[in-house]
Amino acid sequence: MKTEKSKTRIAAQPVPALHGQSVYERLCEEIRAGTLPPGSRLRETEIADRLAVSRTPVREAIRRLEAEGLVDHQPRSGAAVRKLDYAELMELYEMRMVMEGTAARLAARAASPVELEELRVINDEMRAATAEPDRVIALNRQFHKLLFDAARNRFLLRSMATVENTLLILGASSMSVPERAREAVDEHQDVIDALLNRDGAAAEAAMRRHMERAQYARLRTLRRAGAGE
Repeated sequence: MKTEKSKTRIAAQPVPALHGQSVYERLCEEIRAGTLPPGSRLRETEIADRLAVSRTPVREAIRRLEAEGLVDHQPRSGAAVRKLDYAELMELYEMRMVMEGTAARLAARAASPVELEELRVINDEMRAATAEPDRVIALNRQFHKLLFDAARNRFLLRSMATVENTLLILGASSMSVPERAREAVDEHQDVIDALLNRDGAAAEAAMRRHMERAQYARLRTLRRAGAGE
């Protein structure tokens, strides 16, 4: 009888559902993907059950998200994914425009030939994958990350990390729309051409134009979502 009870206890143990991810990483992923859109309540018990973990790591993950500005506490509702108002959205993209443009300017001077070739390869892969949203989104992130690495400025990297974190709140990338993905590839190419010419001013201007188009695409997506399209 004792053995049967022991077997029952073992069988009842939850199977880990994170596959190497932390609870924090999983929640970030779900916020980015739009699975947890702005305003979504984060209930410790529900998340713990869904991810097959105890409430302690869930509580710690929510606290970290709150400290990073991705989650706030609403009266009588508890923790929820934060919503950005229009002014915050505009400010966020203004900062992104400045930082991405600066990264492009610095990369024109500091990027190695290998890095420039890798940027070209990533963009060519994006061009071939515009009908595959998940792949094109991942490649787009790789492109921008590599550009920041090529800028050789650790302080710029740290500052951009904060902006990127807040961008998670906006949910799915506009790169999921094939038309926008094709436009972005052409915009990337303008940046690459300037980098190959070691023209910092042209690289910065091209990246700023790219960020402006990204901002327009984001606003269009949010407007359509608000209209229920």
